[in-house]
Amino acid sequence: MGRHSIISPLDGDHPHSSVSAKQHYKMLVLGGGSGGIAMSARMKRMMGAENVAVVEPSEMHYYQPIWTLVGAGAKTAASSGRSTASVMPSGVKWVKSKVEEINPDTNTVRTDDGTEISYEYLIVALGLQLHYERIKGLPDGFEHPKIGSNYSIQTVEKTWNALQNFKGGNAVFSFPNTPVKCAGAPQKIMYLSDSYLRKTGKRSKAKIIYNTSLPVLFGVKKYADSLWEIVKQRDLQVNLRQNLIEVRADKQEAVFENLDKPGETTVIEYEMLHVTPPMGPSLAIKGGPLADEVGWLDVDRDTLQHKRYPNVFGIGDCTNLPTVRTAAAVAAQSAILNRTISKTLKKEKPDKKYDGYTSCPLVTSYNTVILAEFDYNLQPLETFPINQAKERRLMYHMKADLMPHLYWHGLLRGLWGGPGPYRKLLHLGMK
Repeated sequence: MGRHSIISPLDGDHPHSSVSAKQHYKMLVLGGGSGGIAMSARMKRMMGAENVAVVEPSEMHYYQPIWTLVGAGAKTAASSGRSTASVMPSGVKWVKSKVEEINPDTNTVRTDDGTEISYEYLIVALGLQLHYERIKGLPDGFEHPKIGSNYSIQTVEKTWNALQNFKGGNAVFSFPNTPVKCAGAPQKIMYLSDSYLRKTGKRSKAKIIYNTSLPVLFGVKKYADSLWEIVKQRDLQVNLRQNLIEVRADKQEAVFENLDKPGETTVIEYEMLHVTPPMGPSLAIKGGPLADEVGWLDVDRDTLQHKRYPNVFGIGDCTNLPTVRTAAAVAAQSAILNRTISKTLKKEKPDKKYDGYTSCPLVTSYNTVILAEFDYNLQPLETFPINQAKERRLMYHMKADLMPHLYWHGLLRGLWGGPGPYRKLLHLGMK
């Protein structure tokens, strides 16, 4: 993958000699996803591009929220990606390597090519890890038709293929027994599949089944009540506390365990299967000094500063912030974290608190969305002066057309975000 190409003669002639390849930055950002790029843009403004570096191995950067629509054929996979080079703030150093180890006691990070980078301040934005391999029969099962997953660029178009080729039978959708990013996505594809099958005249031949490990359909009661109504109206079968443990792709069988009666399993034959993989902490954090007991980055929920290392900060999916992991949460967190860091640099106490704001645009058809916005306490924290628990066309256009634009041209440039990012959007619209 050309990982060593970033070591230019200026960095030392020998990529594998950590002495010659040693680099130092005032602000080192780990991860080039939404949180990492947004914060590196903000840090460039705060301390100058030459003082900031981003460690990220991937050549491509993806706007993942749109994969829900890619899996349903409403957007193309190509539209979700841009080159990492194009989103990296100009002048900021891009270290095209993978983080191997973080040593906060010596303020150093080691990458997979042996380079050691030292820092004064560190922002960890490493996202989370997908674990398809924790489901027996995967990821190999994706080589068979009729199975897909909107959580990976490798498998999202397989979802659309399975939906297009559906003739009749069970269409099955799963939600794993782990924390996940965008907790609404596993059911959004169910509603879209239902809409597609109605549009193509195949709905009467289909039984749509949503098996979730959770004890609820959605964590916030106000939105869950609306979703249960939709489930009833559209004749969708929801089974709670069911966890996907095995896929027999050659036989088109999915095996679920009943979490309330461990050991009790159900085998369901499928004609289409959408898998949401188990997820877990970044392996570069887990088990290291920055992790909590589970493996997530251990940050203060108000300020996003690390609990034990005051020169370390975190943002997004890699943290143990008790909120739902979404791009909207990253947008809200980026403004708070920016404030926390600027105060820390001045040796002052952070004065802005993150309230846990997150948002999940629950796509319920090809032209409607329920816009869920809420805080740490799972209380609605809504932007618009309307009942957001109702399905609305306007919110669909915001999700499908406006948000990607704001992501590429606002969030990633460190220009958009703050408590309730949609509020900022409203203000922009009124200007």
